[in-house]
Amino acid sequence: MYESYYGLNEKPFSIIPDPKFLYFSPSHLMAFSMLEYGIINQAGFTVITGAIGSGKTTLVNHLLASMQGEARIGLISHTPANFGNLLEWILMAFGQPFEGASYPALYKRFCDFVASGDRPGSRVVLVIDEAQNLQIDRLEELRMLSNINRDRMMMQLVLVGQPELRDMLQSSGMVQFAQRVSSDFHLPELESREASKYINHRIRVAGGRPELFSNPAKMMLHEEARGVPRIINVLADRCLVYAYAKSAKVVSSSIVRKVLIDRQRHGIAARIPRLPLAPAAYNPMET
Repeated sequence: MYESYYGLNEKPFSIIPDPKFLYFSPSHLMAFSMLEYGIINQAGFTVITGAIGSGKTTLVNHLLASMQGEARIGLISHTPANFGNLLEWILMAFGQPFEGASYPALYKRFCDFVASGDRPGSRVVLVIDEAQNLQIDRLEELRMLSNINRDRMMMQLVLVGQPELRDMLQSSGMVQFAQRVSSDFHLPELESREASKYINHRIRVAGGRPELFSNPAKMMLHEEARGVPRIINVLADRCLVYAYAKSAKVVSSSIVRKVLIDRQRHGIAARIPRLPLAPAAYNPMET
């Protein structure tokens, strides 16, 4: 819609987790380093947590793309609260047959699958996204499954989830599980300066100029989104639509304010913005 008008090759603020747009803030770089360290050094359990929309899934997708041929990777990206038979989900993630078998048969099938890796690149890495939905008994089941690593590290587990996952693993009943976590990191929200760099980065990747958003506009977006990348994306995309409708060359703070007012009045946003939202005149020359 607005891409050609602003000289963009594509939409810069899609909420689809695309590794191409991954911005390595200091925190994201550390989180990825911990992920990479856990995999390379064959850590038993690796845990990455962060707020909704903080970029966890994008980091995981980037990691998986860089690991092609280095391991047999199983990804469970949809983790319902009622998980059912965990072994069925795990075998399905690795493309193994799982239908119509008893639990002991499924366990043997999984053990045989893991043990079949006797060459470089054949170790097993299980990645579970949205792992905060796992019940404690499912986490305990994963811990028991990891007992397959007796003589050598054959199966690694990566858990990615919201802060509730960290809280769960810090509870008194999860001491045995937590002791097997050798690599972990919690992603904080972006600070104002990093949010500005994040916006600039995504615009550049899409083929545009960072000046497309004024500095005050970037600050307002960070404040409203509280530093959460996904919310920044949603708001920034809408700002571009509004700016395009006005034939504006720059997304100014007045355009951001208009987006926030309309979102508050007519959208589904539940939180009243903390910014002063009095109507302001549009200034196309703002920088």
